[in-house]
Amino acid sequence: MISLINKDNKGSAVALGNFDGMHIGHIAVLDKTAELSQKGLTATVMLFDEHSLKGVTGEAPPALMTEQERIKIIQGKGLDFRVINFSDIKNLTPREFVEEVLIGEFNAKAVVCGFNYRFGCDAKGDVELLDELCKANGIECITVDEVLSDSRPVSSTAIRRAIEAGNIELANKMLGRQFGFTSKVIDGDKRGRTWGFPTANQKLPDGLTVPLFGVYESIAIVDGKTYKGVTNIGSRPTVGTQVVLSETHIIEFNSDLYGKDVVIRLVRFIRPEQKFSSFDELVLQIKSDVENAKGGV
Repeated sequence: MISLINKDNKGSAVALGNFDGMHIGHIAVLDKTAELSQKGLTATVMLFDEHSLKGVTGEAPPALMTEQERIKIIQGKGLDFRVINFSDIKNLTPREFVEEVLIGEFNAKAVVCGFNYRFGCDAKGDVELLDELCKANGIECITVDEVLSDSRPVSSTAIRRAIEAGNIELANKMLGRQFGFTSKVIDGDKRGRTWGFPTANQKLPDGLTVPLFGVYESIAIVDGKTYKGVTNIGSRPTVGTQVVLSETHIIEFNSDLYGKDVVIRLVRFIRPEQKFSSFDELVLQIKSDVENAKGGV
């Protein structure tokens, strides 16, 4: 178990959930937990070392962020966190989970969870049982109602589906931020440079949800400075490769980025990936895509 909990306190207020997307529903749980620090409690997020589905089925759903990004959001809210080995708790009954983990490990005086939270072996416990067990042990139990975005229920599953369908604007609304990633710029074939459109080539982080192949208006963050960009995600059928890459032309930026960590955020889907009959046709389309991203069309 990895802990950042301050032991010198009156107890903890613990946020419960997978927190695999840190979408606006998860943020509502974190914000409510943070409020309980006003009672002298250490506001803490319980995290698992793996997604609970992987611990049960052996396969985790595609990620919506890296672990580093998740921790950054938690700490940005002023919350502590503790990572629990899921294998250590997955076979506990709901009662054992409350008594051995919430009370024994966290000294919980309050817990906060979403309306559909499940816990205990085979997910037998629901929010009603959690409230009952907490009350029996003098723990305040707060349930956050379902969060909607444009009348749609917000969930990590819905966000993954939106990203995979290229509906990045819907995904971003549900996330409350722009979906993206950070990775090192790798060496490319430099064709873009000869065409006047140099690109930052990057591999997608392992396990990340893969957006619909195509071209996106994007934002690139380099050394803390933000630039407009055009990002192509896919296998580049015109060039003839099956390797999936992110290639971003950073508008009005010409410095060498090889080996640097660059943040890419997707803003808007422009068009699907397509194979062009010639490189000249591709270059004309790239020019159009850049103007589109600039707001010229």
